[in-house]
Amino acid sequence: MSWSKLLKPNLPTRLTSSGTANIRGDLFGGLTAAVVALPLALAFGVASGAGPIAGLYGAIATGFFAALFGGTPAQVSGPTGPMTVVMGAIVASHSDSLPEAFTIVMLGGLLQMLFGFLRIGRYVTYTPRSVVSGFMSGIGVIIIVIQLLPFIGLPTSNDGVVATLRTFLTMNTGLLDFRVIGLSAATLLLIIYWPTRLARTIPAPLGALLVGTFAAAVAIPSAPTIGAIPSGLPELVIPVQSASALVQMLQPALILALLGSIDSLLTSLVADSVTKTRHDSDKELVGQGLGNIVAGLIGALPGAGATMRTVVNIRAGGHSPVSGMLHSIVLLALVLGLGPAVAFVPHAVLAAILMNVGWEIIDWGYIKRLRRVPREKAFVMLITLFLTVFVDLITAVAVGIIAASFVTAKWLAEEQLKGLKQVTKAADLDDLTTEETSLLNAADGRILITELRGSFSYASARELERRDIQALELNDVVIYDFTHSAYIDPSSAMAIDAMIDSSMQQDTHVIVAGLRSQSLRTLAGMGVLDRIPASNRFEHRQDAIAAAAEYCRSTPRP
Repeated sequence: MSWSKLLKPNLPTRLTSSGTANIRGDLFGGLTAAVVALPLALAFGVASGAGPIAGLYGAIATGFFAALFGGTPAQVSGPTGPMTVVMGAIVASHSDSLPEAFTIVMLGGLLQMLFGFLRIGRYVTYTPRSVVSGFMSGIGVIIIVIQLLPFIGLPTSNDGVVATLRTFLTMNTGLLDFRVIGLSAATLLLIIYWPTRLARTIPAPLGALLVGTFAAAVAIPSAPTIGAIPSGLPELVIPVQSASALVQMLQPALILALLGSIDSLLTSLVADSVTKTRHDSDKELVGQGLGNIVAGLIGALPGAGATMRTVVNIRAGGHSPVSGMLHSIVLLALVLGLGPAVAFVPHAVLAAILMNVGWEIIDWGYIKRLRRVPREKAFVMLITLFLTVFVDLITAVAVGIIAASFVTAKWLAEEQLKGLKQVTKAADLDDLTTEETSLLNAADGRILITELRGSFSYASARELERRDIQALELNDVVIYDFTHSAYIDPSSAMAIDAMIDSSMQQDTHVIVAGLRSQSLRTLAGMGVLDRIPASNRFEHRQDAIAAAAEYCRSTPRP
């Protein structure tokens, strides 16, 4: 894909019948995502130290431009927990010069765009399902736990899952308002049992929001609500242009870029899982980068693909970039003066909506199969889930991917070593010709054929070398046959080099066959075959066996 295509906005050139049918879903998805994003954006703005208005404009900027230029149609972007934590540290270290803090946001956006142009994004799509499942389920658990307090009418804790659970388990039950708990429970039940026919017109989350807000205004006016939100246009931030300052800003900008890229592309995988579609990772990074550049220019929080808001959007009917852009437009309208329209939405109603979202995000399909999947992969899923909930997203994904790579390497080693055969008897190889069989039998066990069939990588390299050393003890000639090898990576090439070296140290005559194989490009390129004279290299195995038999006839048995 060319750079011009990566920068092409996602604007429909014409409306088809299916596109018209999706407009209503995008409308409801954008509205619902905006209502859910509003309190989160405010909270993230306060937590970062940049102020609630910075959180709102962060959701507006990244939400609009990431949708317009991104590669995940149904994704909704905005400030997220991990990004807010990093931004909080940046704001704290640049409290005397906020333009420097927002210049770092712009630099992070530029780096994200560079990642997209360099085609780095596609590699995130190789994340194992066990890691994605643990991440999804962990996010679902976090949402449910964090909403426990507002669900029962208490203020939300901003100190994470552990603090929320501690507060919940040690709370004074005398402070509970059971009318608010009843409102939350009723809203949750309304979402679960929302009529299917009615859902075609009004999605369950939006319907529950309207009904719950009206019920609270009539029956429970004391229920905690969102309240008044800040308003006003942002001021343009002039980026810092000092070369020395920019060099110092590069490290935190790189952290923001890496964190935002991983956060966004993992959410893209979640969106793919829910919508059964496939996103464009590189284009998504370009869109996220543009969104964060604009966010920095208006003094707003950086953002990334937000899992919760994305799933809310999809569940409410959003399937195209229009829903993500509409979500930003609604937030902008609220900031510019329509705040009173949502000022009376109870936190309890939002908590019920989010709890249902959290439940649906949990990968129940994988959890139900945990007893059937290999124990190692079940462990990867569970450790990723645990770290997502109790540590942080980046640690969870890093540990999950590393653990999954170890599991995959173990499986690869077992599969690849099935292609290793070391035989001295003709009866042990199935595809020998009559001439090859005769020559091998005449050698009376003095010739060892080491056949490498298929692919070999770092996973099997060490065991490959170990098995060869064990098999070399009683042979005068060893033939390394690469006729049926498909791929050899540098690690296994070095193992083969060690195998050849061990053979030579034992005064074993070394012959190589199958030089027409593509895998030998790696061997030749790394100099593995340099010690093998041209007279001992053969294209066909039969010629190699004939040369080995001739060597045995001319050389007395030791």
